Amino acid sequence: MRIRLLAVGNKLPSWVEEGFNEYLKRFPASCSLELIEIPAEKRSPSQKQTGASVQQLIAREGEKLLAVIKPGHRVVTLEVTGQLWSTEKLASHIEKWQGEGRHIDMLIGGPDGLSQACSNKADTKWSLSPLTLPHPLVRIIVAEQLYRAVSILKNHPYHR
Repeated sequence: MRIRLLAVGNKLPSWVEEGFNEYLKRFPASCSLELIEIPAEKRSPSQKQTGASVQQLIAREGEKLLAVIKPGHRVVTLEVTGQLWSTEKLASHIEKWQGEGRHIDMLIGGPDGLSQACSNKADTKWSLSPLTLPHPLVRIIVAEQLYRAVSILKNHPYHR
């Protein structure tokens, strides 16, 4: 199975790439993880961002995300209003998805979240926490939790 993490934002701090890559290299060949970065729309502190302009930025980022979803892939959005899962529940979902024979596209929005169009496209909505997390950090958390869930399925001692 292949999991693609479609994330808004590029040119992030080096610690984000290092953290993500630490877990990426641990994945077994039977379950690969790939990061696809979608450039965020330009936000300028000197420009006053109105609610309407923020929604336009989110919508444009959403269009970019939707454009790279592959046909037939299960779409999982990361949203604060999604379902809260334990790591064991995530492992159960991964096992079920593997059984379906579908690859996964997981969507992470930019600093202002995901568009409604992305949310509407989701087969599954997952929430890491009711806390608001910085979107660069979410990449690392998702990579670690996916690795942990795959480790559970492989009876690897990482998850104790």
